[in-house]
Amino acid sequence: MAGMTGARTLQRGGAESLWAQLLADLRRRLDDGEFTDAFPGELALVAEYRVSRHTVREALRRLRDDGTVVAGRGRAPRLAEPVEIRQPLGALYSLFASVRAAGLSQRSVVRTLEERADGVVAARLGLEESTPLVYLERLRMAGTAPLAVDRVWLPHRLAAPLLDLDLTHTALYTELAQACGVRLTGGREDIRAVVLSPAERDLLAVDAGVAAFAIERLGYSGGDAVEWRHTLVRGDRYTVTADLSAGEGYQLGMAR
Repeated sequence: MAGMTGARTLQRGGAESLWAQLLADLRRRLDDGEFTDAFPGELALVAEYRVSRHTVREALRRLRDDGTVVAGRGRAPRLAEPVEIRQPLGALYSLFASVRAAGLSQRSVVRTLEERADGVVAARLGLEESTPLVYLERLRMAGTAPLAVDRVWLPHRLAAPLLDLDLTHTALYTELAQACGVRLTGGREDIRAVVLSPAERDLLAVDAGVAAFAIERLGYSGGDAVEWRHTLVRGDRYTVTADLSAGEGYQLGMAR
């Protein structure tokens, strides 16, 4: 069978379940570009890996959940088209909610969560330069693929409870409201197109030809600045949208 050249033998009786091994191998083969013409059906995978249909279905269920394949009752699985994350202008939004709205699972890899001082950011928040801040850096995932690198600074006096939380599967604004009693009510956001550095391309798993959006947000709670955020979002997975009318609209400004 031609498709068997890319498969590896699964280990029976090991610590890792067969479906998890199968899932990992299918993802490896997807990354290697093996299934560009067609994705194998259940029976083909059963024969190729010599496992039960239950094992195959468990692996395929995970691929469906993260948006990699599409499959319905009585239909063979097929590769899904890349899902685009759409974000409206003029609305206070959460990237967490936008990923969920696109039908993808949301997860964050927390790279840094600590107290630190940053005079430049403190000044942007209208604070004295030595004011302690909570700094959070996360790699935001949409399904199994990286979507964005998100860096957030908040006043420590307001956001200190976040330092003890697991922010892997939750929205920051939800935790900020529940744990800290702080709810964002508005802000200002600047969006510009940027060319990623080699390190940023590696982190977001994109090729050299893929640009990104750099989003800077100053968030307010009432009249107080409580958040400075810098986010790099993959340009091939993210679209900014706006509803237009004759009386109202959005403003385009020159980058400085």
